[in-house]
Amino acid sequence: PLNVLHIGFSDYGSIDQSVAVTYIENELANFKSKLSAMNIRMANFFVVKFAFGVNYYNYYSDTGFKEDPISRNMRPTMPQLLEINRLSKNYDLERLPAVGRNAYMFLGREKVIGTAKGKGQDRPQVLYLRCISLSNDITTSTGSERLVSIALDELERAFLDPRVLDSASSRVYLNVLADITQDIDKTVKSFKHIMDSLISKYATKLLKLRVDEIEVKLRVKDESLGYLPIRLIASSSSGGWLTREAYREYLDPITGQTIQYCTMTGDNDICILDPYPTSNILQLKRTTARKVGSTYAPDFLGLLEVSLINSWQTYLDSLGSSQTIPPSLFTFEELVLDRSSNELRPEKRFPGTNKIGMLAWITTMKTPQYPEGREVVIIANDVTVQSGSFGILEDEFFYKASEYARQRGIPRIFLSCNSGARIGLVEELKPKFNIAWKDPTNPFLGFDYLYLSEEDYSTLPAGTVNAIKKVNFNGEVHYVLDAIIGQANGIGVENLRGSGLIAGETSRAYNEVFTLSYVTGRSVGIGAYLNRLGQRVIQMNVGPMILTGYSALNKLLGREVYTSQDQLGGPQIMYNNGVSHEVVPNDGEGMKAVVDWLSYVPKNFNTFTPPILSSDPITRDIDFIPTKAPYDPRHMLGGTLSTDGKSFVSGFFDKNSFKEYLGGWGKSVVVGRARLGGINVGVIAVETRTVEQRIPADPGNPESRETIQLQAGQVWYPDSAYKTAQAINDFNNGENLPLLIFANWRGFSGGTRDMYNEILKFGAMIVDNLRNYKHPVFVYIPPNGELRGGAWVVIDPTINPNKMEMYADKLSRGGILEPPGICEVKYRSQEQKNNNASYRSCINRIR
Repeated sequence: PLNVLHIGFSDYGSIDQSVAVTYIENELANFKSKLSAMNIRMANFFVVKFAFGVNYYNYYSDTGFKEDPISRNMRPTMPQLLEINRLSKNYDLERLPAVGRNAYMFLGREKVIGTAKGKGQDRPQVLYLRCISLSNDITTSTGSERLVSIALDELERAFLDPRVLDSASSRVYLNVLADITQDIDKTVKSFKHIMDSLISKYATKLLKLRVDEIEVKLRVKDESLGYLPIRLIASSSSGGWLTREAYREYLDPITGQTIQYCTMTGDNDICILDPYPTSNILQLKRTTARKVGSTYAPDFLGLLEVSLINSWQTYLDSLGSSQTIPPSLFTFEELVLDRSSNELRPEKRFPGTNKIGMLAWITTMKTPQYPEGREVVIIANDVTVQSGSFGILEDEFFYKASEYARQRGIPRIFLSCNSGARIGLVEELKPKFNIAWKDPTNPFLGFDYLYLSEEDYSTLPAGTVNAIKKVNFNGEVHYVLDAIIGQANGIGVENLRGSGLIAGETSRAYNEVFTLSYVTGRSVGIGAYLNRLGQRVIQMNVGPMILTGYSALNKLLGREVYTSQDQLGGPQIMYNNGVSHEVVPNDGEGMKAVVDWLSYVPKNFNTFTPPILSSDPITRDIDFIPTKAPYDPRHMLGGTLSTDGKSFVSGFFDKNSFKEYLGGWGKSVVVGRARLGGINVGVIAVETRTVEQRIPADPGNPESRETIQLQAGQVWYPDSAYKTAQAINDFNNGENLPLLIFANWRGFSGGTRDMYNEILKFGAMIVDNLRNYKHPVFVYIPPNGELRGGAWVVIDPTINPNKMEMYADKLSRGGILEPPGICEVKYRSQEQKNNNASYRSCINRIR
């Protein structure tokens, strides 16, 4: 048997803890042989400090009865309950403060072996939160949420510690000591359901805190075997984001310690109980992606699944339905390029094994619109491979993946995180070239040429460089460099040729399928162009779209002008100029926005999205009535709360179905997508209030200043006219949406600045796009609305009579010009005096 020795003291006065530890170690050293003979595996000393609690010191036989500082002031059983030994084998642990009485926080730094990774730099870090729980409500939604919320709060406080690096990940372990009186199968099903719900609810926080694993250990009742220990784990270690698994534990019959735990999958059990491993290829790739402000590409699939769960929960809650979420909501297979056939084929393989910086998957998503499932192709940069740059192989793969979606007519999502076209160098030339200075003693006079010595030139393979042989005045042979070619394919303009290939493919895809880009981390050069060529863009707060980095521009300008990429292409630029349709705070919200947008999109290019059940009956009244005074058109579209905040004033569309896009650009027009009686529609409405257009100052021009221009309501300006044309095109291509235009324009702004800013061109684009519209268009002049002049012309149903219809409320108005304008042109002051007797008599009385 293995024995434990406990020795307690009432108090040791004012002796420092470190002194007490050393004293105890010295005493134990004198009895080491006797302790070993008695099979003592741990000696625990505890000191009761009156009014100050109890101090615990633990000494283990496997360390020669040296004190374990990590377990200091832990009860003797606590290190075993928390399985600290699994952490300490591969990590140097440092205790961090925790608030919870039964919570312990450790900062783990990977141990350095020889010249292994981490030497000379910050070692990879993991925050380990280890907890015990005495409550058995873990199997209930309320109890699980309480424990998860407490754990996330502890992690959030720990990340504020300056010792924790920004790239650190985190793991949560919970040992539930109370027995669970519920059979194993029901517990496992309950866990998966609860974890789906909690991960969906707390996805934003889990991403922010970089939680890679949640592990729950508990004892569950089995009818034949009694209480059995099991582990329920949500982990990202095997690919995917927080994939849920269940394991059964097997214990050592003598020590009671866990020997292994095995997957509960019948004949195909996989059994493990290793120390927590050091950073594997997946962990290192996740760390790399996080350093650029993004998420590792395969983990986006887990975020999409979480977003689907959230979408279903919201939909079922809106109906008050007791229906359960369908199983297997999200399935996927990676698309791999078969070099023998030069075609893509689906394949199951472990994440992180790709050799190029581009990935693609064919996914099946079960949505409320398509509960049977719909296919979507997802293409993603892998920023962990050469910074996500586009080389020849990446361009070829992107082209094939986009073509794969286009040939099937299914939506194509691009997860954009890259550094533009790849820039290559002939590395073997770097140490070989020399400089022929005009005057070697004065380099400021410049140089004549770059050259290779005869010896170095002879070592290069033929064709690596073009050089001219020259003998200088000293008789030395110089090979003057004329052109550098290299031996490898993909280090020069061939990468630009590949960029042209995928630019053309993306432009073609926009016209043939639904295209959507999600920008995260950064998107440079051709990456930024691909986003714009796909037209629809969701941008993460930390996800600038730029053509050239700010440091390169500073070099070009010869001074430090720009301080960040955000100044060039951050959301404050791209959202306000209409490149980005929507801005999200993080990747979790980004995938939710992708799923939301897909809910308005048909499963393929040639169909329409089927209507879904709505909590709003189609026979309902519309409570919101537009007024003559300026109002928020979003209230007319989606409804709003009453002035007392107690009741809902319904709008034109189904409750909570209207979502605005392009909200930062062309603010005198509101565009978005909504549902009417469960049917998806595109929406264009008019802002009746005065809005501001902000034009930022250019840091490159010291004389530049930010400009704020006021734009009157009910008027088309260049930006809002372009926005209208853009929205019509988006609704028509790939989305196949009926279009409702709430027409309330007094006309186009035709001043000098607006004419110079091409309002005529953008107004004509509205006509072009309506003429090509392939789906129903309904133009409606709402109550107290007006439609006049050129604004009527560009949306008149005669533009596309087979698709367009116009309706007007009895309180609305229409005309060529407003009354003052009509009088100025057709009924001038003198004519009014001559033709109207009452007008003349009134004027005479005034005089």
